[in-house]
Amino acid sequence: MKIAVAGTGYVGLVTGVCLASKGYRVTCVDVDEEKVKIMQEGVSPIYEPGLSELMMESMENLTFTTDYAEAYKDAEVIFVGVGTPEKSDGSANLTYVYQVAKQIAQSADRDCVVVIKSTVPIGTNDKLESYIHDKQKNKDIKIYIASNPEFLAQGTAVRDTLHASRIVIGTEEEYPKQVLLKVYEKFEAPKLTVGRRSAEMVKYASNDFLALKISYVNEIANLCETVGADVEEVTKGMGLDPRIGNRFLNAGIGYGGSCFPKDTKALSWLARFNDKEIRTVRAAIEVNESQKFKLVKKAKKYYDDFLFLNIAILGCTFKPGTDDLREAPSLVNVPLLLEDGAHLRIWDPVGMENFRKRIGEKNICYCNTIEEALEDADLCLIFTEWDEVKKLDVRKYKELMKRPIVLDGRNCYPLERFENTGITYGSVGRRTVNDIN
Repeated sequence: MKIAVAGTGYVGLVTGVCLASKGYRVTCVDVDEEKVKIMQEGVSPIYEPGLSELMMESMENLTFTTDYAEAYKDAEVIFVGVGTPEKSDGSANLTYVYQVAKQIAQSADRDCVVVIKSTVPIGTNDKLESYIHDKQKNKDIKIYIASNPEFLAQGTAVRDTLHASRIVIGTEEEYPKQVLLKVYEKFEAPKLTVGRRSAEMVKYASNDFLALKISYVNEIANLCETVGADVEEVTKGMGLDPRIGNRFLNAGIGYGGSCFPKDTKALSWLARFNDKEIRTVRAAIEVNESQKFKLVKKAKKYYDDFLFLNIAILGCTFKPGTDDLREAPSLVNVPLLLEDGAHLRIWDPVGMENFRKRIGEKNICYCNTIEEALEDADLCLIFTEWDEVKKLDVRKYKELMKRPIVLDGRNCYPLERFENTGITYGSVGRRTVNDIN
């Protein structure tokens, strides 16, 4: 079976590499010539644990090209994994999806199944089917459209694809369903076959439910601080209930990344567009935006302003295991601190170069080690729960900082590690240890 994949971002490249690892001949298409050259040398252009190694192992089954016509003309299955970025009104931008659809319609020269992995609003597959048929150059062939949403998370994308929690296949005809079941026969995962619109909705409903769970527990955490409860004890009790489960119950400074922020806004927009309102999703969005500023608000307890303060920032990315900055709390907090006159010392193991490109270097020192970032700092803010942060000897905070005040937005440490250390340690939803006010 000859497979083509449109787009080599997180979804497209991971999909292509994982299919190649199962023995399929896969051609990955991208418009960026430099990116394609890098991949032709067996180098992954994105940071994703395990991807580079699997890519090197599967190179004999992988082809990378900018020539979409050659890739699509005789492909039996074409996966579409291009971006659907957020528009200013919160809706999904489908420009790239339709560009690929047009290319397929003009290039395909045999019956094929076009599989939409990109996250698209409900009803998009139906519209794409009509669009492709209208633009189709060869009217003697049949181009089928199927929905196959991805459920991978950055940092665990390879594992999430090879060992998926479920594979959802949305079709309106028997042929594309059987083709996709054949494609995925080597993947050990529950396979759910549904209609296309249901498949599209599964993606949004799943991501938005997880976002709801995160925002809910963050509101519980904020209340815990006020009433004297410990959110970690509370969520442990909640998680033991099998109806709730213990995942996505970690309090912090909000979700970020390429999926949750975009997908919550897109579903909220879609509901309003259809004269509906998903109030719970709207509330989750509002809670998350406010939660991002939790640490700066806490810091105001210790400093009236940040003028000329040396502030250590540990972690730039929205989560560990990725260099992705999309919707990361650091992106809104760092400019705020800089506007207030702070001098920042920033450390992140993989995300600093991306951050430097976004924010610049004025009043920022980019540090190679956590210790370098902490040197002579008046305040430390933890935005990402990297293992290096979790494993740090907490005595370093007192040894290196001018004033050891550590505000942790990801609850990286047990409270007892700071008892009797002289280090002020504040986190989310828990009491502050060695509070100096």
